[in-house]
Amino acid sequence: MYMDKTRNFKSIFPPLQWLPGYNTKFLSSDAIAGITLTAYAIPVSLAYATLAGLPPQYGIFGYLLGGLFYAMLGTGKQLAIGPTSAISMVVGITLAKLSGGDPQRWLDLASLTAMVMAGMSLLAYVLHLDSIINFISETVLTGFKAGAALTIMLTQLPKMFGIPGGGTSFFSRLAAIVHQIPDTNFYVLVFGIIAFLLILFGEKFFHGKPVAIYVVILSVLVISFTPLAQNGFKTVGLIPAGLPKFHIPSLKWDDIQSVISLSFACFLLAYIESVSAARTLAQKNEYEIDAHQELLALGLANLATSFGNGYPVSGGLSQSAVNDEAGARTPMSLVFASFFIGLCLLFLTGLLKNLPTVILAAIVFVAVEKLINIKEFRRMWKVNKFDFVIAMLAAVCVICFGILQGVLIGALASLILIIRFVSSPHVAILGRIPGTERYTDIKRHPDNQTTPGILLFRVESPLVYFNVNFVYSHIWPIISENASTLKIVILDLSTSAYIDSSGARLIKKLYLNMESRGIIFKVAEAHSEVRDILRFEDIEHLLGHVSRRDSVHDVITHTLTETEMRDKIREESI
Repeated sequence: MYMDKTRNFKSIFPPLQWLPGYNTKFLSSDAIAGITLTAYAIPVSLAYATLAGLPPQYGIFGYLLGGLFYAMLGTGKQLAIGPTSAISMVVGITLAKLSGGDPQRWLDLASLTAMVMAGMSLLAYVLHLDSIINFISETVLTGFKAGAALTIMLTQLPKMFGIPGGGTSFFSRLAAIVHQIPDTNFYVLVFGIIAFLLILFGEKFFHGKPVAIYVVILSVLVISFTPLAQNGFKTVGLIPAGLPKFHIPSLKWDDIQSVISLSFACFLLAYIESVSAARTLAQKNEYEIDAHQELLALGLANLATSFGNGYPVSGGLSQSAVNDEAGARTPMSLVFASFFIGLCLLFLTGLLKNLPTVILAAIVFVAVEKLINIKEFRRMWKVNKFDFVIAMLAAVCVICFGILQGVLIGALASLILIIRFVSSPHVAILGRIPGTERYTDIKRHPDNQTTPGILLFRVESPLVYFNVNFVYSHIWPIISENASTLKIVILDLSTSAYIDSSGARLIKKLYLNMESRGIIFKVAEAHSEVRDILRFEDIEHLLGHVSRRDSVHDVITHTLTETEMRDKIREESI
């Protein structure tokens, strides 16, 4: 009992698992990774905060607080926590409408969104809903990311062209940009393109290095000490120095209701992206993460961020890859990053006063262009065009209806895909593999052997209320068509690990219909839970004893023997 309690506590507080083996080598690696992550996080978080419509420092608060508190409970040793492009965009677009343009209300609702999202994550942890990640298919995510990337890029184009921009939807923004193209500031555009190319190729050839911070430093120096600043460059301006102040978001019920859908979208995005990134790096570094524990860690990270004037944070693959490449061995790298970010907030914010906003746009462009996976779209087109259509649908939904609605539609599309698969399962007609006692799908293996008078079939799905009609409408015409020659029909339940009451009634219906035609109906290889349902529904006595040990071949052999004996007795009686 004592060992169980200790193990449970270690799973809730993961540092107890890695701190006992912590050494000076790990310390130096984590410290270097923390400094590198700081250099990466500051320019990126400044850019993402502008996406969210918040003052630049609020993005830095996310890395400072989110990373620090994730380190206490997270199981991803290299996962870096902070604002992400997709979440920032969702927050920015949604709060622009909810806040009515009031800056203070915008800030309050952003923090409240992080708090409500934290509540959702903690509730999911208590209810063991970590399997929620499985409800969003990779197909939908591919489309969603592409649509989100295009939407985000469009919001940054005005900064790249040095024009005001405008519009509230994808197409209205595009129209505003096209209309303002003649007013392009070519100094700003060239400056932005050069910065974009430097960051893009810098990250390609110096993978894992904080290339963006060097571009930021260089751009600040150029704007500060050359006449270029006189050519219409907009800058970040003075960023207030100091650490985030403790702040309790507004808890008015009307405000909570207004951000629930936004919080849910952020929660889905954050959890899926965090767990995906954590698993990728865990596999690379040969350890396992706990997807259930990640809900608790993500909840605490966002709760802390909400109290520090921040907005929703998440683990992201790009910042986590930087952390990993820099040598992070444990979550202590996040503690070091928070420490160095705190120092920068206290003493170095004045140096960013002349940072051009076009540089932030270039950073965002580099970050989001990775979200458009052309290779995956090509693969889907070649392998499964239905998946391609679903991915394109998700992308179009994001573009046409917005990122928030796109997330929710994507989640719904994933559920529809699951229901579609289960509601119309493959019903396989089976034949014996020559020279064996195994039976597989005749359609896939035409050389399989069939036995005259015997029909074997298998439903490759659970038998539940929303697919029983499909199964019956698929198999009964085959039975009816061959009723004059059929003697035995056997349902292989090996691929139906679960049936509900409707599934049990389907089996009973098949039995009674075939009994009226003089056809013997049996089931084979039923799982224990299925046998229990058949027993509870008082169906097993109709079928005869359903044994867990009898294979399809055994059932065929036994049934043939019973049939022969029955026919022999009938002949003798005549």
